[in-house]
Amino acid sequence: MTVAIPPSDTAGSPDDRPVPATPADDAAAAVPAPVGEGFWVEPGAADDAAPDPAEPEVAETVIRDAREFGVYARTGGWAFALKVARSVRPGGEPAGETPKVSAKRFADLAGCSPERIMRYYKAWDKAADDGLVPHFEILVPGQDIELPDSDAWLSYYTARSSATSERGTAIAAAAEAEGIRPTKALEVAENPTALRAAILADPATARTARAALLDRLREDPVLQTELARDVARTDELKKAVATESRAADRIGYVRQIVENGQVRTPAGQTIEAPAELRAEAERHLSLIDELDDGEDTGQWATEAYDTVKELVVQTVEADPELRREERRTKFYGSLQRATKVFEELTLDDAEDLDDLYEDDMLQRLEELQTAIGTCIAALRRAAPERP
Repeated sequence: MTVAIPPSDTAGSPDDRPVPATPADDAAAAVPAPVGEGFWVEPGAADDAAPDPAEPEVAETVIRDAREFGVYARTGGWAFALKVARSVRPGGEPAGETPKVSAKRFADLAGCSPERIMRYYKAWDKAADDGLVPHFEILVPGQDIELPDSDAWLSYYTARSSATSERGTAIAAAAEAEGIRPTKALEVAENPTALRAAILADPATARTARAALLDRLREDPVLQTELARDVARTDELKKAVATESRAADRIGYVRQIVENGQVRTPAGQTIEAPAELRAEAERHLSLIDELDDGEDTGQWATEAYDTVKELVVQTVEADPELRREERRTKFYGSLQRATKVFEELTLDDAEDLDDLYEDDMLQRLEELQTAIGTCIAALRRAAPERP
C-alpha cells in the first residue's frame, strides 16, 4: 500500500519556525486526500458504503479519523516508522548536508522522548537489513513507499527498553522459541505482581507456571536448592513429597519387573519373575502410564504394588528351594541389623555403670543373652558334622 504524506518543509527560510507535530497531525498526513481511496470498511458493512440521502453529511473530522484508522489497521506501526525513517538522519550523517534532523530534534517536534523515536528507528533498521523496507539513506522527507503488512511490525518493534538488556534479550529469545511475541513475555516479566495474581487466581495458569518452573530447575542448581529448602520448611509440602515419593517407589518396583524381568522378594533376594507375574505387572503399569499428567497416581500405584507383592509371596511359597532361601536371607538380614545395633551400645564406660544402672537394663540384657544362647545352640545342632 502507498502512503501519501505531504513533504515536510524542513529546508524553508529562517523565518519558518518548525511547529511541534501532534500524533493526530502525523496520522492525518499519512492518509491520501481522496475519501474513497484505500478507505477501510468493516467486514459486513459493504452494503452500507453508499451514503444514505436521509443521513446528514459526515463531518470532515470524522472522515479523517476513519481514514487514519484504516491506515493504521493495514500498516500498524509502519506508517509512523516511515515518518522517522525519512525524516531522521542516520548516524554518521552530518547536519547541514540533508534536510533530515536528529532523533532528539524530531522527538522535540513530536512531543515525545528520543528513546521512543529510536525504537521506531531501530525497528526500521532491522527491517531494512532483512530487505523488507528501504534503507534510511535512500529515503527523503515526504517520500511515499509501499509499506509491509501490520503483522510484520511486531517482529521488529520492541516497545520496551528492557528488551535491550541482557535479561530482556534472554526473555525475548525464549519467547521466540515458544512461538510468541517477545513483547508479551517482556510485559509479564516487568509485572511480576500480575503474574502472581494470575497464578493465585487461575489453576490453568498455575499449572503452566509449574511446568515452566520444572523446566527451569533442570538447569538452575541455585533454584533447585532454594525450592528444596522451601519444601523442607513447609509441613504440607513435606507430606505431599513423602506421599509422591512412596508412590514413585512403588511404580518403580513394578516397572523394574516389566523392563528387567526380575523382582526383589520381601527378604531382599532378587529372583527371575515368572511369566504370570510379569504379565500382571505389565497390565498395571499400562494403566498407570495412561493416566493424565495431572491425575493422582497414588491409588493406582498402591494397587499395583500390593498385587505384585502378593504374587511374589505366592511365587516364593510355591517353590521349596526359594522358600528356604527366603527364610535364610531374612534371618541373616535380621542378624546383621541386630549386630549393628548392639555394637552401637556405649559400653566403654563400664566402670561408671553405677550412674546408669536400671533394673530394666539388666533384665533386657539377660533376656537377650538367653535368646542368643538358644539361637546358637540351635544353629550348632543344624550345622553339618565336620570330619
